[in-house]
Amino acid sequence: MQHTQQIACIFDLDGVLVDTAVYHYKAWKQLANSLGFDFTQLQNEQLKGVNRMHSLEMILDWGGMQKSAEEKEELASLKNSWYVAMINKMTTDEVLPGSLTLLTELKSSGIKIALGSASKNSSIILQRTNLAHFFDAIMDGNSVTTSKPDPEVFLKAAEMLNTEPENCVVFEDAQAGVMAALAGNMKVIGIGDEEHLKETHLIAKDLSEITLGKILALRNN
Repeated sequence: MQHTQQIACIFDLDGVLVDTAVYHYKAWKQLANSLGFDFTQLQNEQLKGVNRMHSLEMILDWGGMQKSAEEKEELASLKNSWYVAMINKMTTDEVLPGSLTLLTELKSSGIKIALGSASKNSSIILQRTNLAHFFDAIMDGNSVTTSKPDPEVFLKAAEMLNTEPENCVVFEDAQAGVMAALAGNMKVIGIGDEEHLKETHLIAKDLSEITLGKILALRNN
């Protein structure tokens, strides 16, 4: 099994392992509505993988609104409080198809696993969905200063796993995350619709379509 030791897997959280995207959408929508405007699901696609403050700036821009730095902090905090209230009610039912099977297979094969997410609430989500024990390293929005498509989150995750970037395979559902993985010199598997994910090395509807064999084949290409 020596060849598997060199591989490390880095997972984005929202939309890859668990479905929290719906709660981000609901919380941002609630915020926009409280400010007197709305935005579409298509616009919401652009927020995937983007950190909280940048998301807020995009939404305010859509609503044609200007806010001071202090007001932005208050609005971001308000959105987060609504979001946290929602995710605190999450259960293991919200783990996406294939996540448990793949994580179990990787863990039993001795492959290092990290989280590479923009989320600042990843620890709550992993606890509520009973996934925390699979991870050798957690790199999230509390530990990085730059947002995807900057590769910082993935490079730091690789460092925490004590492995080189070229040994890493990243699982992403957002174009910003795909670009970040590529910028970090990593292989990337896109999870979701092909139209929203360009330049991935492999694409799958969800993790149920991914096996260790496919990851090894991708890594060895």
